[in-house]
Amino acid sequence: YGGGLKKDFKNASEMAQATAVDFAQLLDMVATAQPKMRFRFSTSNPQDMTRSVLYIMAKHPNICNYIHLPVQSGSTRILEAMNRQHTREAYMALIDDVRKIIPDCGISHDMIAGFPTETEQDHQDTLSLMDYVQYDFGFMFMYSERPGTMAARKMEDDVPDPIKKRRLTEIIERQQKHSALRTKNFVGKTVEVLIEKESKKDPSFWSGRTPQNTVAVFPKEQYQPGDFVLVHIEECTSATLIGKAVQMGNA
Repeated sequence: YGGGLKKDFKNASEMAQATAVDFAQLLDMVATAQPKMRFRFSTSNPQDMTRSVLYIMAKHPNICNYIHLPVQSGSTRILEAMNRQHTREAYMALIDDVRKIIPDCGISHDMIAGFPTETEQDHQDTLSLMDYVQYDFGFMFMYSERPGTMAARKMEDDVPDPIKKRRLTEIIERQQKHSALRTKNFVGKTVEVLIEKESKKDPSFWSGRTPQNTVAVFPKEQYQPGDFVLVHIEECTSATLIGKAVQMGNA
């Protein structure tokens, strides 16, 4: 999905292009070859996430129902200033596709508060986009100049720090609200958890992740890291599911 790979493909020979596979095909091949292994891929640029990838994710139970879709801002004007390749409207259409094809998909984001020239309306557009998507979680930052970037070279850092901080706080608070709503949806359900490690807060509990990349903790019993375990979720925080093991999973 990287820009470099796209350029390499365009410069490849006709034979190389004819025998190449796209990301959806590669994902299909890998998931088919290793049905007992759980797969999750990292950041997807919105303009590169295709329906074919979504359909492959829906096809294979061993591909995590989770996508990180960095948006950066809910304002098309700011996205253009950032030189992003997507618009608010295109991003929302992509979210609609995700919800239709993979209804229980977990979605996370990157968001920047206080990008140069950002107005209060731009900020409200970001908050309204968050309300539309209701992300599971996100990575949220206050804008600061980075040497060598287009913004640093061509744009004045003109949003005062107090305003940046206030907007970031509002973004974080909105995300906390949505995260709590998303985790509450798991309460009362049984989900498959891949054990990763011992819980930091309680060494008598395992910590693992659901296919939606949500952290879940439960009493250790006889299980070990790497096991797939069916866990009945009894309660939650805005970031963590808490439950009890029911039995070993099928993965």
